[in-house]
Amino acid sequence: MPRERTSLLLGPISPAAPGTLYQQIVDGLRREVSEGRLKPGTTLPSFRTLAEDLLVSVITVKRAYEELEREGIIYRRQGLGTFVADHGHDRSREAKLNTAQELFHQAAREAAEAGLKPVEILELAQKAIKGK
Repeated sequence: MPRERTSLLLGPISPAAPGTLYQQIVDGLRREVSEGRLKPGTTLPSFRTLAEDLLVSVITVKRAYEELEREGIIYRRQGLGTFVADHGHDRSREAKLNTAQELFHQAAREAAEAGLKPVEILELAQKAIKGK
């Protein structure tokens, strides 16, 4: 009996988009897991299938899966496939939180180097949060 194929909504993966192709895949899968669209135990597409779907090399997908496996977001079982880990949601959120902290730190440093005062940096952060 054929397994049901998991449909992934990773957004466009493109050399023109920011970041490397493998990082775009990593970020997309992290987002799908952290937002609950990929539940624990969900079977992910094989390297070859995902590479064909995204029009990237198998090596690119393999590298992305390996990074996500190191982070504990997914796991592989020889002969069975690749799956979302039981604690993948928590690990994915943790990875996204770390990235957000790094970006905020970098932005605050840039703003300070541009001569903004702490209160002005906070105002920028509040505008960013509000989407203005």
